[in-house]
Amino acid sequence: MNAGETIPVTVLGGSLGAGKTTLLNHLLTNAGDRDIAVLVNDMGSVNVDAELVAEESDLAVGDGVTELSNGCICCELQDDLETAVVRLARERSFDHLVVEASGVSEPGPVARLFVTSRAAARYDVAGLATVVDSRLFADTFGDGDPERTVAEEGDGSVRPLSDLLVEQVESADLVVLNKRDLVSDAELAAVRDAVEALRPGATVVETDHGDVDVDLLLSDLHDPDAPVGWRAALESDMGGDERDQDGHGDHDRDDHEHDHDETPHAEATYGVTSFVYRRRAPLDPDGAAAVLGDLPDSVVRAKGSLWIAGAEDVHYTYSQAGPSAYVAAAGPWVASRPEFEQDTYRRNHPELDWHDDHGDRRTELVFIGRGMDEDALAAALDDHLLDPGASADAGDYPTEPGAEVALAEPTRERESVPTAGTTPEGGR
Repeated sequence: MNAGETIPVTVLGGSLGAGKTTLLNHLLTNAGDRDIAVLVNDMGSVNVDAELVAEESDLAVGDGVTELSNGCICCELQDDLETAVVRLARERSFDHLVVEASGVSEPGPVARLFVTSRAAARYDVAGLATVVDSRLFADTFGDGDPERTVAEEGDGSVRPLSDLLVEQVESADLVVLNKRDLVSDAELAAVRDAVEALRPGATVVETDHGDVDVDLLLSDLHDPDAPVGWRAALESDMGGDERDQDGHGDHDRDDHEHDHDETPHAEATYGVTSFVYRRRAPLDPDGAAAVLGDLPDSVVRAKGSLWIAGAEDVHYTYSQAGPSAYVAAAGPWVASRPEFEQDTYRRNHPELDWHDDHGDRRTELVFIGRGMDEDALAAALDDHLLDPGASADAGDYPTEPGAEVALAEPTRERESVPTAGTTPEGGR
């Protein structure tokens, strides 16, 4: 590396047992004349991954493999990671840095450190690669019975595995569908189809035992503006039928009709589609929880905004991944702020979707899945629409920005309404 040049960095993520370390050893064994530095960590008190990499690649820990202490590098160890990568660049000469994140980490926050910290002066993000256990993914989002449903954090707390799998895929530039020998051709095709719907445009490869082309893994794949499936579906639908914008309750049901034929779809070979549900009316709190906390198995991912009756000033966000679903308070609607603040915000955000009567208040949800009955799902939500200003008790829906409530979690029996005190560990 010449003085003044930045070092490309690839962040390697994936759930525990997906095959990250196997892939990393394959990379080091087949690196050719490349000089690669590696940062490895896991959540145990002993850094097993670093020891395995050191043993199988004939490297000693501290000689090309830098071991971090116990903890997640995208969370509590972020300062250690920044120090480690800056020291590596200062003390050693190498061609490429690979950071293997722990199994409960998302690659996105790790990559941001190389953009927002002092490490940015020495490194340039080349790509975010996620290794997917094809069997586990097929069982989690298909008809199977996954061996585990939660991912354990460093402090012993847990989060739904389905959330982690989806978020690792959504942030990836390269998705490696590993363990392809453990799934049928039809299952593998369904997994690939779901992955491409969750993260359109990502490079997807299928492999056994982490046998990925080294040139591809280390190539410059990163696109910081790459689309995420749910957001891409929402943006492509923004020019949709205005009838979905102006309804005011059950008496005006024709205005809430779901326009199946006019909704753009992310159709793929095995039937993964997406559709947007958009209404200018609030949802009954209990009714919304009943529907959104018990979505059919055909829905892999859902995300968006909620207008909840009884909490007219609070902008809620909704996030679902397989068997888990959460509602979070995102702060106030712009329409609930003082008029001068509304005017200022709208001048600075001319793209804001604004209604003369309701401002930015709306329910706007993207659903991604396979074989979804879109009309039935839209009708189920329509059944719980109320007139703006209707009397309702928002109950346990949180009001403090950032606070969450679980509508469904794989770690306990699903409930039809939110339960106080069930804020899950970690963000969505």
